[in-house]
Amino acid sequence: MEKKLYPFKFIPVASRRPWGGNALVAELGKHFVECDEDGNEVALGTDELIGESWELADMGIEDSVIANGWLAGNTISELMETYLERVVGEDVYNYYGRQFPLLIKFLDINDKLSVQVHPDDEVAAERYDSLGKAEIWYVMDAKPGAKMYCGFTREVSAQEFYDRCHNGTVEEILNVIEPRKGDVIYITPGTVHAADGGLLIAEIQESSDMTFRLYDWGREFNPATARKTHLDEAIDVIDYRAFDAGLYRKGPLWEEEASHQPCRATMCSCGCGEDCDCGCQDGGECHCEEEGHECHCHGHHHHHEEGGVVETLVESPQFNVSKLNLSDPLHIYTEKFESFIVYICLEGSASVQIPSVKENGEAFMDNYEFAKGETILVPAEMPDFYLVPRDRSTLLLEAVTRPVEEQDQYIDPDTEAFLENEDYEGLEDDCCEEHHSGSSPLGFFGSGHIS
Repeated sequence: MEKKLYPFKFIPVASRRPWGGNALVAELGKHFVECDEDGNEVALGTDELIGESWELADMGIEDSVIANGWLAGNTISELMETYLERVVGEDVYNYYGRQFPLLIKFLDINDKLSVQVHPDDEVAAERYDSLGKAEIWYVMDAKPGAKMYCGFTREVSAQEFYDRCHNGTVEEILNVIEPRKGDVIYITPGTVHAADGGLLIAEIQESSDMTFRLYDWGREFNPATARKTHLDEAIDVIDYRAFDAGLYRKGPLWEEEASHQPCRATMCSCGCGEDCDCGCQDGGECHCEEEGHECHCHGHHHHHEEGGVVETLVESPQFNVSKLNLSDPLHIYTEKFESFIVYICLEGSASVQIPSVKENGEAFMDNYEFAKGETILVPAEMPDFYLVPRDRSTLLLEAVTRPVEEQDQYIDPDTEAFLENEDYEGLEDDCCEEHHSGSSPLGFFGSGHIS
C-alpha cells in the first residue's frame, strides 16, 4: 500500500551576516547547530551575528532536511525527485519541474543590509539559467529607528545611480520607509532595496538566490569588511523609476484580541472531539450522529474573502500570499488551490489536523503542530485538512504557487485564424455539422496559450 505524504517541517539553517543579530535565537527560539573541527555538533548562541534562518530551501548547496515523520532525514530536493507532483501539484510541477518553487526565510536585520537588487525571471533565465526573484517582506517586529529602503524618491538615471554608489551618496535618492510591526512590502524584481536596524522579517520569495549587491554602506571600501559587489553586472537590471507606493501596505500593530469562546453545552456525538456547534442539542445532549446531521464543529470553510479571517497580501505570477487571523478552526480544501500550501506562524501556534482512519477502521485526527517562528509544508496531494489554532490569537502567513499561462503575444485568441487572400468558402461541404459548428477550420490556433 502506497504511503501517503503528510505535512512537513524542516530543520532551520543559520546564515551568519555582518548585519545580523540575535533575535532568531532569542525571540523565535531557533535552535541552530554547526559542526566543529572534530565533527561535533555545537549549538549557536545569542552572541553570534545570525542574519538569516533558512526555513525551506531547495537551492542545491542549501537543501532543507525534513524534521518529522517517516521521511525525516531526507531533503526537500530528494522529496521532489521522488514524489514530484504529489508534493507541489500537477500544474506547478509542469511549470517549475523538480525544484521546489519557493524559498522561505526569517531575517534579523540588526545593522545596515546592503543595497541590492534581484533580476526578473527572463533575465535570470537568459544569463544564469536560474529563476529570478520576487519577494515579500512581512515585518514581525520593528524597533524604533528601523528603516526599509525601497526604490527611489524620484526617477533617476543609471549614470546618477552608478556615480552615487561610488561616491557614497546613494542614500540621498533612496525611498525611506519607517516600518512597524505588521507592515508588508512586495519587492518586485528590479527594485533596489535595503534595510537598517532592528527588523525581524518573514520573507517569502522565488526559489532563487540571485542577488546583486550594489552598495554596502562603505564596507566595500575597507579591506577588513569588503564583500563582492555587482554594480556593473546589475546596471541594466534596475528599475530607475520612483517607488510605487502601492507595493507597500502599512498594517496595524498586532494586538491580542479579547475574543470569547461561544457557549457550547456538550461534546459532539459524532466523535470529532469538538464541542457541539451543530444546533442539534436538546437539554444539553447532542444528537448530531443519531439524527444524521452534518457535523460543522471543525469550523469555517476556507474562503479568501472571509471577513476578518483571511486577508490577501500579494497576488503575483510567482506566488500568492495571505494573512490568516486565526481564532477558530478553518477547513482547508487543498485541491481548490491546485498547489502545495506553506504556512508560517507569526504569532501563537496552530496545528494541521488531517482526518484519518486506523487499521481497525476507527476514525481519528492526525495532528501536526507548529508554533511561532516555525514553517510547515502541506503537500498538494492532501485533499483537505483542518487548520486549528492552539492559541486564541494565532497569526499565520499562507503561501501558494499558481502558475499563470502566458498568452502568446503574436496570437489573438479572440480572432479566427486564416491565411490572407485565401477563400475558405465551401470547405465545410464535405464535413458533417457536428465536426465544425460553424468555426474556421483553422480555429484551433485561436487558443493563444502556451504552457
